[in-house]
Amino acid sequence: MPQGQGFQWPPGTIPERGLLVAWSTRQLAELAGTTPKAVRHYHEIGLLDEPERASNGYKRYGVSHLVRLLRIRRLTDLGVALADVPAVESGDERARQILRDLDAELAADIERRRRMRRDLAAVIDNRAALDMPPDFKTLADDLPETQRSLLIAYSSILTPEAMAALREQLSGPRTDLEAEFAALDEDAPDDVRQRLAEQMAPEVRRQHRDHPDLADLGLASHRERAVAESVAVQALAEFYNRAHLDVLRRVHSILVENDTAGSESDDAQQ
Repeated sequence: MPQGQGFQWPPGTIPERGLLVAWSTRQLAELAGTTPKAVRHYHEIGLLDEPERASNGYKRYGVSHLVRLLRIRRLTDLGVALADVPAVESGDERARQILRDLDAELAADIERRRRMRRDLAAVIDNRAALDMPPDFKTLADDLPETQRSLLIAYSSILTPEAMAALREQLSGPRTDLEAEFAALDEDAPDDVRQRLAEQMAPEVRRQHRDHPDLADLGLASHRERAVAESVAVQALAEFYNRAHLDVLRRVHSILVENDTAGSESDDAQQ
């Protein structure tokens, strides 16, 4: 087998210079693992020189075009934008910066995909967690459908800090009072609603004290207040029945009355 410059050729493949075969656009594209459309686009943007044409008008590509096309493919496969190919080929500081930026983008994408895999693993282990915000997946089994739906809606308006506070609230064991409220029938009598409101008010007060940001939607949201309030109101109206909403209004009234009474008491003492 003939040898030269470290390469070997199969017998009978060393060509005579006058017998070189030219390739068509389709053949060149197939050799480079791309498409004729891509080859034509590289011509249009100046990355690939136009070849000579045969007497019949067809393009005649040679090995220099193939090498050039493979180099372009190599860079684009690495993620280099076509517009940056000439700069990267120059090898100067701008080329190195383009490659460093590309590496940083790839690192961020890898981390994003790792998070996606962790989320998928959680979904595989717990089907109910499929639609939950990432940090709430472990709570999915313990939350009724209404609360899961509310969480999904709230995740569109609450800050990460507010969502973390909400998760902390929901991490504890469910109380009998929470279960009774969740199961409240729409036709529940007035005395049941009032009793639930009076029992829930101290717990809501404690939650507001432990997580003051959650008590003010303007502080807890990364959206404009009007937008955040519209999401919260619509979500409550959609996922709670009339009895639930009535109890929540009564809880709010109790808290306001207590605040007013406390303020008047303080003024009297002064």
